[in-house]
Amino acid sequence: MPVLVDVQTPSQYQPLVDEAALRGAVVRTVEHQGWDQESEVVLVITGDEDIRALNLEFRDIDAPTDVLSFPGSLDEAFVTPEGYSGYLGDVVISYPRAVEQAHAAGHSATRELQLLAIHGVLHLMGLDDADEAGWRRMVEIQDAILASLPAAPSSNGGVNRDREGTAIGE
Repeated sequence: MPVLVDVQTPSQYQPLVDEAALRGAVVRTVEHQGWDQESEVVLVITGDEDIRALNLEFRDIDAPTDVLSFPGSLDEAFVTPEGYSGYLGDVVISYPRAVEQAHAAGHSATRELQLLAIHGVLHLMGLDDADEAGWRRMVEIQDAILASLPAAPSSNGGVNRDREGTAIGE
């Protein structure tokens, strides 16, 4: 079940972003959800201004956020190979927000970027956190996937394991 993950990182963030770790988080999320068809995900790392503009355009919220998901679809007239479900969609992550949230959570920016990638892909796969039950389910799944990934480097010696669940968008 190959998942093509296209990570798009602007030059100012390239030295700071572990693209391999992000690809691994996306692939692990798709596997964890039992997806067994070929598919594609585009993961975009950006700044606060770009994500604010997207948040305003698509959600009518004039503020930056940490992660946005844009589910994809293929034109019905487009012929795809058997077993290929196609384009799952785009996940857009604000690097500055990820760094800020990582600092607050006591783990590395890489770990936070992985968490945001997981969260975004879960949205692409139909999960929703609009209500309390959905939020709890998303946190449980995110934490299980994150725990299954190799530890990300951290300036403080590792992930802060004292937190209960992992909130997104704080």
